[in-house]
Amino acid sequence: MYVVLGASGNTGHVVATNLLAAGQKVRVVGRNAAHLQSLTAKGAETFIADLTDAGTLAKAFHQADGAYVMIPPNLSSPDPIGYSGRVSDAIAAAVKNAGTKNVVALSSIGAELSAGTGPVVGLHNLEQKLNQITSANVLSLRAAYFMENTLPQANAIRQMGSVATPLRPDLKLPMIAARDIGAAASEALLHPPVQGKHTRELQGQRDLTYTEVAATIGRAIGKPDLKYVQAPDDMFRSVLVKMGMSEQVAAMLLEMIGTLNAGKMHALEPRSPQNTTPTTYETFAADTFVPAYQHQAAA
Repeated sequence: MYVVLGASGNTGHVVATNLLAAGQKVRVVGRNAAHLQSLTAKGAETFIADLTDAGTLAKAFHQADGAYVMIPPNLSSPDPIGYSGRVSDAIAAAVKNAGTKNVVALSSIGAELSAGTGPVVGLHNLEQKLNQITSANVLSLRAAYFMENTLPQANAIRQMGSVATPLRPDLKLPMIAARDIGAAASEALLHPPVQGKHTRELQGQRDLTYTEVAATIGRAIGKPDLKYVQAPDDMFRSVLVKMGMSEQVAAMLLEMIGTLNAGKMHALEPRSPQNTTPTTYETFAADTFVPAYQHQAAA
């Protein structure tokens, strides 16, 4: 039996769906049963838990052979590092106390760094805690920049007529679709790697600049002249807060962007068939960005 955290999210939903399709017993963990209903309808067992509650989470991991673990975002938290620390403490305690043998953890490129990477510091800490559990085999998937991070640009295009972030226009980023992370994670659970503690980068289909992202989006939405503008940090911070992020979360994201711009946070592995995933940004733009943009325009 497999436990899947964040099963209503972009990666966890794919993990749970793939495991169920493979005929496996799956326990999906979340805070809202309604958000897990589509997986329950496919045969998943639902377990309601607050991921900061170590005692409850230990029950969720009972008799699990393998688990997909991750730290769900909490964008309104006034203490994001404290929040991620409580979640990673609870996950590590649950894995250890339940004796779960195989763990696949969602991490990030840059998780080898212990500071200066904004929210990725929480994933560094999660890796460290899981790697201290001698009884568990742990695979940390260090994923690239999520293509889904570009979806808020639908609003920027509508309001400003351009794509805008503080990232350098010439900065090449490995970009990955969440569906490809979920596919890699479910495969790793079904066919665990050799025993021990391992990391594996997932670098997406190719590296892209935001200038290239803007051009791709422009072609997809019928605005071929769409440009990318590097936004000032203060302007970007105010936009994030207006979107509902706490000041602290916004500050952490800007810290991460600064580290990316400085070239200090990047993939460590050379690109290879093993760390390259299939979904192109063109495909993502067509089947995910365009519907989001059209929905916002209609609203």
